[in-house]
Amino acid sequence: MRHFLKFAGTMLMLGMVASGASIAQGVPGNPAVTSAKAGVYSVEPHHTRVQFSVSHMGFTDWYGDFTGISGSLTLDPAHIDASKVDISIPVTSISTTNTVLDGELRSPAWFDAAQFPTMHFVSNNVVRTGERTAHIMGTLTFHGVSHPVTLEASFVGGGVNPMSKGYTVGFNATTTLHRSDFGVKTYVPMIGNAVDVRISAAFEAAH
Repeated sequence: MRHFLKFAGTMLMLGMVASGASIAQGVPGNPAVTSAKAGVYSVEPHHTRVQFSVSHMGFTDWYGDFTGISGSLTLDPAHIDASKVDISIPVTSISTTNTVLDGELRSPAWFDAAQFPTMHFVSNNVVRTGERTAHIMGTLTFHGVSHPVTLEASFVGGGVNPMSKGYTVGFNATTTLHRSDFGVKTYVPMIGNAVDVRISAAFEAAH
């Protein structure tokens, strides 16, 4: 029993030390916009995600994701209006956790991914709305149609990623689209026309 208590005490102390080290290390992302480095960044695709939701027959909200995103960010924290973003999203990356449905959405009846394989967003104006927020106005090209879109963006943090060692900045953004504006009208209004979009985007500084 004495040996067991000694072992348990040792493990508890090691746990406290490990916990203390973790706390001391802290979170590498600094939420202060003024601390972010100006420069040109590339999308870090492994931690960038576009999620959408749409009403399913008025019963539930239905969700899907796009991944494999690429693009660039030109960031100037001192002059936010000079910042730019150019993002491409592969339509074939859609995932709803239902492979049959994913195939249907890629078909000509919906997104027609074979003919229109990429969604493309290019900003044309950035307006600061708060200490860490901004409106990003631009053009989204999807399903062969280009339409103006405004993203409500917020800065999450910037700093050196301890895993990749690359300087990284992260943002969240939201918007609402009407899919009929882009010619995707299948089952409207039974399946909702308004599509809520939520974006979590990481960008890594160019080396």
